[in-house]
Amino acid sequence: MKDMVEIEVVLDERYTDPHVTIRTKSNTQQVENIICAIEDASHSDFPQIAAEKGDTVEFVSQRDIVRVHTEGRRIVIQTENDIFTVKRTLTGLEDVLNPSRFLRISQSEIINLYKVKSFDFNLAGTIGVEFDCGIKSWVSRSRVRQIKNLLKQNSIKGV
Repeated sequence: MKDMVEIEVVLDERYTDPHVTIRTKSNTQQVENIICAIEDASHSDFPQIAAEKGDTVEFVSQRDIVRVHTEGRRIVIQTENDIFTVKRTLTGLEDVLNPSRFLRISQSEIINLYKVKSFDFNLAGTIGVEFDCGIKSWVSRSRVRQIKNLLKQNSIKGV
């Protein structure tokens, strides 16, 4: 693997916002670093979230968040590898999370759409959500129509 990155810029009037495509043989650390750099440059208005893990406070990138949910009276941020707590409300977090990436699926949970592996419509009246990392969750009945409409808008067939 070479350390150089080939970059091609194509000006196309069909796009209002920049569209980035990365072509590579495999997802490597270099690819992840490029994605992070692009997101940092383009989403600087979506801040990292200060969260507690034990006695320390860490800053969690919105890109790393799989879901945010309540556990008892605590608000928990779950990444693929860690669980953090925050001293904000779910609504307060919803206000700072990137709305094109995050979606509220119930009164007690917000998910990162970029981390969703699949939606399961076979459950009676609800939608199951499976994330890339194997975590599973469910859409509340009151939000099923909203999720179906969102998926239809994004041209997902079979919904």
